[in-house]
Amino acid sequence: MKTFDVSYDYRCPFAKNIHLHLVSALEAGADFEVNFVAWTMSQGYKAEGAPDVWDDPERDAELLSLAVSVSIRDLQPELFLQAHAALFKARHEQGIRLVTMQQIEQALAGLDIDLDRVRTDLESRRPHQVIGDNFKRYAGLEAFGVPTFVVGNDATFVRYMTPPTSDPQASVALIDSIVTLIEHQPELNEFKHTRLPM
Repeated sequence: MKTFDVSYDYRCPFAKNIHLHLVSALEAGADFEVNFVAWTMSQGYKAEGAPDVWDDPERDAELLSLAVSVSIRDLQPELFLQAHAALFKARHEQGIRLVTMQQIEQALAGLDIDLDRVRTDLESRRPHQVIGDNFKRYAGLEAFGVPTFVVGNDATFVRYMTPPTSDPQASVALIDSIVTLIEHQPELNEFKHTRLPM
């Protein structure tokens, strides 16, 4: 079994690609133990002297989809993969900004998620604290964006250009190859094609 973390922010199209591959692979029975880590890009854009975004209610709309996902992951875990995929698709395929509960409800329509339970969790601000803790932990690994894989104590940012196909085994193979490369080639610090695939 491969065990690793992968960070996400629903605003990032590269996080969308990797996370939809992860969902496809896991739903196909891949032998991965994945910790899905909500990591906010907003923290890097806060004003100097302003509170951390997870402690600032004025920034709650920016963190809403992440906070909702943390709540579902922790309190309704059997529904997380479906919700995770739905939120990414809503943001990038339907153009839903995910900054209001009405938009969240639209994105998650048809899934058997207890949104009242999610709202109660959000009111406690527990998910916001989780997001803050994640950001601080990843800062210790010098993480700078999403998606970042963490295997052991090694953090690696991965930019993958295409979403999954209809073949889930291709997603299994992709994620396996990425994690294997991280595990066995730590000396490979940067590997980047100079042009996009044709």
